[in-house]
Amino acid sequence: MTTLDTTPQADSAPASRKPSTGPRPVKSANSTAHIALFAGLGAALILVSLGSAAVGQYGIGFADVADSVLHHLSGPLGLGHPVGDSFAESALWEIRMPRVVMSLLVGAVLATAGALMQGVFGNPLAEPGVVGVSSGSALGAAFVIVAGVDVLGQFTVPVAAFVTGLVAVLLVYLLSRAGGRTEVVTLVLTGIAINAVAGAGLAFCMFFGSQTARDQIVFWQLGSLNGSRWAYVGSVAPFAAVGLLGACLLARRLDLLALGDRAARHLGVDVERLRVTAIVLIAVMVAAAVAFSGVIGFVGLVVPHLVRMAVGPGHRVLIPASMLGGAVLLAVADVVARTAVAYADLPIGMLTALVGGPFFFWLLRTTRARAGGWT
Repeated sequence: MTTLDTTPQADSAPASRKPSTGPRPVKSANSTAHIALFAGLGAALILVSLGSAAVGQYGIGFADVADSVLHHLSGPLGLGHPVGDSFAESALWEIRMPRVVMSLLVGAVLATAGALMQGVFGNPLAEPGVVGVSSGSALGAAFVIVAGVDVLGQFTVPVAAFVTGLVAVLLVYLLSRAGGRTEVVTLVLTGIAINAVAGAGLAFCMFFGSQTARDQIVFWQLGSLNGSRWAYVGSVAPFAAVGLLGACLLARRLDLLALGDRAARHLGVDVERLRVTAIVLIAVMVAAAVAFSGVIGFVGLVVPHLVRMAVGPGHRVLIPASMLGGAVLLAVADVVARTAVAYADLPIGMLTALVGGPFFFWLLRTTRARAGGWT
């Protein structure tokens, strides 16, 4: 009897210890992978930013750019020194750096908005354009260009694009709402309808506009960071900061939403409020970015999916990693846009579409193969 009584106790002791020690290596491995990812993205961000500032039609040395940046950041400490060439110093801080910072902001915004969209819709194929913000902004910009309105000077087109982008998203939300709730499928279909209407309005603007207006609309639609100024950066930065911070704060609830609407409600998540909050954040930050950069596609689709494949679907890692990845990707694309053709500035939206189009096709194929067919 004694032997029978003591044997289970001896067997249960190691069994009770195994679960507590088992997960530790996995957790440690995940943490190490996350740290390595953020360290790599952070290093890439710094190197790409300095390289982007140094490369162009007028070459500035990488070391000179680093010294000048250090000099401006150090302030009264006087560490580092400015670039010796005054023309290079002027070109760096009045032309290059605003464009570099704008590329980082717009890339981070588009990628983060894509991660939010995919989390809210529960679909890796979702991207910010689904809710109509890009097409709405394009319509507002086209209307102002064709009408020749110049109320706010250089800010007229961006302000019109920002306002109409927000209006388009508001229409999508209001028209898809039924019975006090918004369903994902209805939201997507309404977004497609609004995009179609905005596309028709854009076609009318191009039809009735002059040749100069048409050229300007086409170039704006293709997306470009050419002509970025500190005033533009200062206009985008507050909206970007609100959107990026808000996205990080929603990360935990998006993880719960991945379990399904019903399960998320049982866990205390107000699903409707979460969706509305996410859509508002997406609308505000994407409308601000698109207003000054034009339509830049596929960043919000490609970056979050690549990050998800690297670190998994957890939004507490996915969103900040997408933020950094989007900034790096668009900064690199901007360098290519400025240097691929001598004395020419290629539309950056065209370059992202060249990469994003084939990637989207591959994503469709793999999604279909994984699901065993279209549902």
